[in-house]
Amino acid sequence: VQLQASGGGLVQAGGSLRLSCAASGRTFAKYGMAWFRQAPGKEREFVSAITWFGGSTNYADSVKGRFTISRDNAKNTAYLQMNSLKPEDTAVYYCAAGNYGLTTMIQHYDYWGQGTLVTVSS
Repeated sequence: VQLQASGGGLVQAGGSLRLSCAASGRTFAKYGMAWFRQAPGKEREFVSAITWFGGSTNYADSVKGRFTISRDNAKNTAYLQMNSLKPEDTAVYYCAAGNYGLTTMIQHYDYWGQGTLVTVSS
C-alpha cells in the first residue's frame, strides 16, 4: 500500500482543515488507518485511528471533540477533519496503515505517507 497525504496549509487559530490520505492498491480496505503528527523538535505522536470497516475510532485526548477521522473504502481514501485548530496543532501530519486495530503505537503501522504540513497561527 502506498499512501499520499494532502490538505495541509496555513490556517488561523479556530479555523478548520481537512486532510486526505489517498492509498494505492486494492488492499486498502483491509487496513486500519491512522494519523500521527510531529511538531518541530518533538517526537511523532498518535492523533487518531479508524478500523478497516470504519466502525470504530480512537483519538488522542488533545484532539478529542475537535478532530474527526473517517474513510471511504470505495475511494481508497482516509480523512482527518480538524476543527477549532490551535497553534499547538502545528505539525507535519502523517497517515499510516496497519493491521493492529486502533493501536497508538508507531511500530504497529507498516505503511506511511510522506506527511503534510499544518501551520496554525495565533
